Amino acid sequence: MSNAVAAKETPGSLAVGGRRLNVPLVCLLIGALILAVPTLLFVAQESWSTEQGAHGPIVMATGAWLFWRLWPDARAVAQRPPIGRVWILLAVALPLYVFARVTQVVELEGYLMYATLIIALYSVVGAEAIKRVWFPLLYLAFMFPPPESLVAAATTPMKLELSRAAVALLDAFGYPIGSRGVMIYIGQYELLVAAACSGLNSIISLSAISLFYIYVRHQADWRYSALLALLVVPVALAANFVRVIVLILLTYHAGEAAAQGFLHNSAGIVLFAVALLFIFALDEAFQKLWAWHHARRTRGARA
Repeated sequence: MSNAVAAKETPGSLAVGGRRLNVPLVCLLIGALILAVPTLLFVAQESWSTEQGAHGPIVMATGAWLFWRLWPDARAVAQRPPIGRVWILLAVALPLYVFARVTQVVELEGYLMYATLIIALYSVVGAEAIKRVWFPLLYLAFMFPPPESLVAAATTPMKLELSRAAVALLDAFGYPIGSRGVMIYIGQYELLVAAACSGLNSIISLSAISLFYIYVRHQADWRYSALLALLVVPVALAANFVRVIVLILLTYHAGEAAAQGFLHNSAGIVLFAVALLFIFALDEAFQKLWAWHHARRTRGARA
């Protein structure tokens, strides 16, 4: 007589080749691929291939790795929510996504696709599991380009201030330079401070990469993490100010063709890397100051 005991099948599981598959999770993955692949290809063509969205593939790869790393904790507390709540959320998100897909508005399509995927994930694992992976879900949203209206509203004052500051600095060094709005005139050349040079793109890219770095290294200390995250904006603006100065000087001394060709893109890449390294250096410096301040407060509390 055999003493083997047949294993009980858990709800929603299916035995295949001696292994049990979570049917709802498998359906979720298949549906996610059907929904996500066309939109991600569209975003890659329209955004990731440009300077403004070049950080997208990096965010997707690092965000997926972090999500996979935190997933076991989320799965341990997974619990399906009320189905009615899920249908209400999908009834709002899906029609909006279909509209964005039909109209080919890349900014709306990316965010709405992503929102729909999060709702689908919530339908399988519930709110508590979503909380366990909140950071990678937030971080992955940086894959998608911000709305054009937001970019235009944010970059206009940045471009004006960068133009004025660059002209004032070079004028103090005796260069024949002037400006009108976002147009800069130096010698016989005329330059336009475009959105790519305004600082917003660097703020978005630097914010994404820096937030990932801060979370992985300092997630236990949210106060210090918040302080470090606040430094991203001034560092990005300073890097773009240097970039504008470099491009103006290249145009004046080497000609417009040299400044607007390979050197234009190279300057952006190099200064982005320098800004990122500067964030890392600031972290090392502030970490020592933070530790010294914390030790001093601890000694004061004991006295």
